[in-house]
Order: sequence, then structure tokens, then C-alpha cells
Amino acid sequence: MPAPVDLSALIKAYDVRGTYPEQLDAGVARAIGAAFADVVVLPEAPAGARARVVVGNDMRPSGPELVRAFAEGLTARGVDVVLIGLCSTDGLYHASGALGVPGAMFTASHNPAQYNGIKLCRAGARPVGQDSGLADVRELAGRYLAEGVPAVDAAGTVSEQDMLGEYARFLRGLVDLSGIRPLKVVVDAGNGMGGHTVPAVLGTGAGLPALPLDVVPLYFELDGTFPNHEANPLEPENLRDLQAAVVEHGADLGLAFDGDADRCFVVDENGDAVSPSAITALVGLREVERELAAGRTPTVIHNLITSQVVPDLLQAAGARTVRTRVGHSFIKAQMAEHDAVFGGEHSAHYYFRDFFFADTGMLAAMHVLAALGGQPHPLSALADQYQPYVASGEINSRVEDVAAARARVVEAYVTQQGGGPAEVDELDGLTVSHWGGHPQWWFNLRASNTEPLLRLNVEAADEDIMEKVRDDVLGLVRQEETR
Repeated sequence: MPAPVDLSALIKAYDVRGTYPEQLDAGVARAIGAAFADVVVLPEAPAGARARVVVGNDMRPSGPELVRAFAEGLTARGVDVVLIGLCSTDGLYHASGALGVPGAMFTASHNPAQYNGIKLCRAGARPVGQDSGLADVRELAGRYLAEGVPAVDAAGTVSEQDMLGEYARFLRGLVDLSGIRPLKVVVDAGNGMGGHTVPAVLGTGAGLPALPLDVVPLYFELDGTFPNHEANPLEPENLRDLQAAVVEHGADLGLAFDGDADRCFVVDENGDAVSPSAITALVGLREVERELAAGRTPTVIHNLITSQVVPDLLQAAGARTVRTRVGHSFIKAQMAEHDAVFGGEHSAHYYFRDFFFADTGMLAAMHVLAALGGQPHPLSALADQYQPYVASGEINSRVEDVAAARARVVEAYVTQQGGGPAEVDELDGLTVSHWGGHPQWWFNLRASNTEPLLRLNVEAADEDIMEKVRDDVLGLVRQEETR
């Protein structure tokens, strides 16, 4: 019997992600589809009912071929497949939640054009990660690649269903924008799926009534080769066109979506970026207010890289906050466990209980539009309330010996301090916090799961302290590289 194919370089902790066709081709997609059927779909299928999966894809040229092969793997195992075609990742999550079936989204998110991948979920958009089925999918898909996919007697069927209009109506039902003041908004879709979803949700593309929004489109043409810039707004250079367009058009704000449009970044009327932590605080306060008005005690989830302003403001508003590790599978698990109304990450992923505990950049954008349009002040003034501290942003250092570099930081900040005023935890990497003393600062140092990198985030109450802590920790991390 042939040895199973090792897919560990392709199927990782959160999703499937690799180059096409070197790592992910039709044969691999077919095997993953069959393994997904056996590990997740069939065991969860209601008794006496046909097992179904909903499948969508972004605008990458390799998507249709990979979707067809994936569907072949599912149907070979007796699973019915509902194809919804072009969609955003949160559009796929909506379909999984609305139809009550597991889902698969073919996307490589913000990665360059040569990549593709798959985000898998259980019924109701519940995540499939390393510890919730993905490791078993990887192992079984490797066997199927080596031995072939066994077919059942009653193969599944393939049908098509358009879910875009229902997705748009669902979101419109969560945030009412009809009564806001008129706003001009520039949207940079980066040739990604925002060009498909924004006209449907914020415009009249899905047959919904017009909103008081003047949308200026930037790179709405779907093109998985990304001819204008990479669809990764986390990188500052990919925001420059949006920032310039906002100023040029005298817009009230700008929105930038990543390739699969599940993340949304915001710039104010001056073209300045608004931090995702500020957006987390802004949206979180809206959701907390709504929960309190309904007589419920709100819980909000945030990861440990998020600004201190998030727990500060949300706790003051009456919310319980839960700090968690970085990564969507951890956030989603905590969202469900605590029945949290909202969750936010520093990477501009925003999670909503009313959206199946899943992340959606579009719903976050609608909250920002509602908050801005519900009062007379510019976004810069509004955002200033949620950005009182100074952050370094994530700084990556490539080091030969990650463990030794981390040990130098521990020696300097933990061992030599002898349990002094700084608080230390290892929830996700090393976090050292001096927020309870003076001066106020904290930093987190995390190792990459896939590269010899250490990722540093620093926040402080003022610029000088942030720079001092940042430079000191970086000096310790990079010490071996300068010898």
C-alpha cells in the first residue's frame, strides 16, 4: 500500500493555503473534498437527510477548476454540493449559517496571485481548525491522494444557488443605514471580492433601496492577478491609493477590503488610517449599548495584541471583556463559549454573534458608517476618542535562533526584574505589561508558526516610551544578528 502524501505544508492550523498548481491542484482538491466529507460532513448530517455542503470561491483564476474537483470529491462520497459561485468569505459564512450546512470557501485571502486555498467550516459557520477536524482532514486527504478516493454507490448531486441578494438583505437587517446623514465613501476593493459585495450591500446591485451613500469605487474589477496592488490592506503601501483618493474626492472616509473581503480597513477624511483597535472599540461600544438596552450583560472578545483602549472603554461601558490568543479559530471558539456579542482583532477581523459568531468586514464597515453618519463630526474627531495610546504595529525580526532571542528578552524583563512591577503571561508568546505602573507600556513577543520570525507589538501611553521599549526589545531580539 503506498505511503500517504504529506500535506502538512499545505493544510496548516487554520486553513488550506498554498501555491497553484505546485501545492494545490485539482487532484489535491478532490482528495480534500472527499476527506472533508468523511471527517466533517457525513458525521454531522441530520439522521435521514442528505448530507450537503455549500461551496464558494473568490476571483482567483484557479478557483473554478479547484471547486469542480473539490465537488467531485464530495459527491464521490455521497454528499450533495450547493455551488454559490463568486462570493466573499463572509458571504460563504452567511450561506453556511442560512442553509445550516458545512461550507468551503476557495480563497487565499490577501496572498499573491499564485496562491489559492480553502477555508472550511461546519454547519452554522463554525470553524474547522487544527484541533477541530482539520488535522484529520489532512491525514485522510493524504491517504486518498496515495490510494485514490473510494466512491459510494449513491453519488451526491451538484446544484447552483445565488446567495448574494440574501446576504445583502441579511446585513441590511442588522445595521440600518437608511437614516444617516449623506456620506461620500471611497472603497478600494483591490480587485478582490469587495467589488462584488459592496454594490450589493451598500448600493442597489441586489435590488435593495438606495442608501444615503455616494460610493466612489476603486479597483472594483474582479481580477485575481491583482494588477493594481496586492489585496492586503494591512501593508501600508496598499492603502496609499485609497488615502489619496479620499483626499482628492473630499470623501468622508475610505474603506479597504482584502482579497476575500472578510477584513475591512478604514481611513478618515484626511486619509489617515484608523487603527483596527479603534474600530474594535467603536463597534464594540455600539454592540454593548444594544445588549444593555435589551437587558443582557454583554461580553466582548479581543486578542492580546489589541490596544489597551478596548478593555478600558468596553469595561467602563458595562461589558465583560475576554482576552484571547491571536487567530480566528481561537476567537470564534471564545465567541461561542461566552455567547459574546462581538469580537475584534488587531488584524481587522471583526466577529459578530448575530453573524453566526463569524467574521465579516462588511458588517464592521456598516457599523462605522452608522456611527459616523449618526452624528455631525468628522471621522478623525470620532476616531480620536478610541486612539489615545501609541502603538508600534507588528514588527517582524528574522533570527537564526528564535528560542535564544526570546530567552534574552525573558532574562532582561522577567528574570532580572525579580518579579517586579511588570506583569508577565504566556497566553500567546510572551506578554510583559507595565500598564498598572508609571510609565505605562506593554509588549508582546510571539514566534511565527511557519518561519524563523519573532513578531513584536508594543503599546505605550506616549511616543517616547513606546519607542524606548520597542528599541530595547528589538535590540535584545536582534543581538545575535549584529555580532
